[in-house]
Amino acid sequence: MGFTSWWHWAIVAVVLLILFGSKKLPDAARGLGQSLRIFKSEVKEMQKDDKPTDTTANPDAAQRELPPADTTQPGTPSNSDVKKSA
Repeated sequence: MGFTSWWHWAIVAVVLLILFGSKKLPDAARGLGQSLRIFKSEVKEMQKDDKPTDTTANPDAAQRELPPADTTQPGTPSNSDVKKSA
């Protein structure tokens, strides 16, 4: 017969109620449901992050991410650093 008989499941349910009580079982099920929802949303977010972005629509988008480079040489004063004496 195995573990598929209805009275086996009834015994398991009674044992769970005795061990955990009627108050803790709904709270545990609610916590498990929230955890599964969070896990599912994180998996979807990871799958979305793995997809390559479409850079053909806006080819200069990568250039806009970085500020322009500083072209002054280290150790040489720039125009704003030089004091003008009159």
